[in-house]
Amino acid sequence: MILVVLAAGIGSRYGGLKQMEAFGLGGESLLDYSVFDALRAGFDKVVFVIRKDIEKDFRDTVLARLGSKVEYALAFQERNSFIPADKAAFGRIKPWGTGHALLCAGGVIDSAFTVINADDFYGREAFSAIGAHLASNPDQAAMVPYPVVKTLSPQGGVARALCHVKDGYLQASYEMTCIAQEGDRIFNTNPDGTKTQLMPDTPISMNIWGFPPSVLSDLQIYFDEFLDNIQDILKSECYLPSFANWLITTGRNTIRALDADSQWFGVTYPGDRDTARAHIAALTASGVYPQRLWQPPAA
Repeated sequence: MILVVLAAGIGSRYGGLKQMEAFGLGGESLLDYSVFDALRAGFDKVVFVIRKDIEKDFRDTVLARLGSKVEYALAFQERNSFIPADKAAFGRIKPWGTGHALLCAGGVIDSAFTVINADDFYGREAFSAIGAHLASNPDQAAMVPYPVVKTLSPQGGVARALCHVKDGYLQASYEMTCIAQEGDRIFNTNPDGTKTQLMPDTPISMNIWGFPPSVLSDLQIYFDEFLDNIQDILKSECYLPSFANWLITTGRNTIRALDADSQWFGVTYPGDRDTARAHIAALTASGVYPQRLWQPPAA
């Protein structure tokens, strides 16, 4: 099984390259902990999707720590990768989203895989659940939902994909771009300024998806349709939850929603940094992780 780590984001709200930010005692970033947990769950290879302009820094930090301990490959998400000349956007700064990032990794994916964000901590239980599912059901897609109340930031609104789950299967997922807690209630602020209240246990996607490699051809079809119907050529993004919703509605695949009871935390804003470091320190102190992930234990 392959772990695909999406690490090409520009971190506009964070103000830096959070995919390489140090959170552990050995300089480990959040993606180091995801790779560590995935290896414990039976994954064999890691594909990192990055941008060419951060390749040297990524090699000098993340890949230098991993050394030969992990089999890995690099894939590159550039602004105009897989973009026809008539759709190339002059003035566009950001990449085309998580769906586009996965498409850019297709050339190095040849078995069942799980795709995740580099700047989220998913917890070992999540990787165990999705790894076990793919090992026994490699042709069926899956995801791990989290209750929305456990994925918020006190620093401001966050983007999450709302999920409808029934009888253990994802029925639909769609993006909400500004979810925040106001007092004891949780709301998404819609594009027209209205607000939708969400219950604390509402399941949402944090982009931990398990797929068979056959979905990559479906993703190309979906991405072509996305480009044909694009609303804002400078800002629109192709999201994995929207692709998952398309897989369901077109009957191309069913998607299991797995129970994992896993802890999530992440870094959307600079103010989230200290909280994430405190979580890592607590997990390390309790023995979930070694002091330094990639160093061999002392003799």
